[in-house]
Amino acid sequence: MVDLSRRAFFRGRPRPKAEIRPPWALPEPAFVDHCTRCNDCLKACPMHILVSGDGGYPTVDFSTGECTFCADCLASCQPKALFRNDPEQAAWPYKAAIGTSCLPQHGVECRVCGDFCDARAIRFAPRQGGNPLPEIDLETCTGCGACVAPCPVTAISVR
Repeated sequence: MVDLSRRAFFRGRPRPKAEIRPPWALPEPAFVDHCTRCNDCLKACPMHILVSGDGGYPTVDFSTGECTFCADCLASCQPKALFRNDPEQAAWPYKAAIGTSCLPQHGVECRVCGDFCDARAIRFAPRQGGNPLPEIDLETCTGCGACVAPCPVTAISVR
């Protein structure tokens, strides 16, 4: 038996959509307990990628830009729903992923995602008989989302 909330049922979403929370967010249950939905982190974000998501909780929208990991959202969070134990702690575990609608996979030359990746995590290996295909180095990828918005066919997601 699936436990459906009335709101999820009427929105056609039987399971909650997995949203990307701001950098250094606590694990989801603790985040929801601590976050007061004050929107201070949204106001603090210089890139304006933090938006009010489902239930009014902050979520990341990479369609408008990238995360620079400036930590302004972290500094503005008074209830400590965003919390960093040490300065070297990674902002989140998310990485970019390339979907099947990627133009080079369909024989069209495109390297836009690689041009926007400051970390140089997206490389285009030469391939005999076709366009080079993008490859993401997961060790180098920070999950910043810089590659998402410029993709002409929205083939890239961060998850």
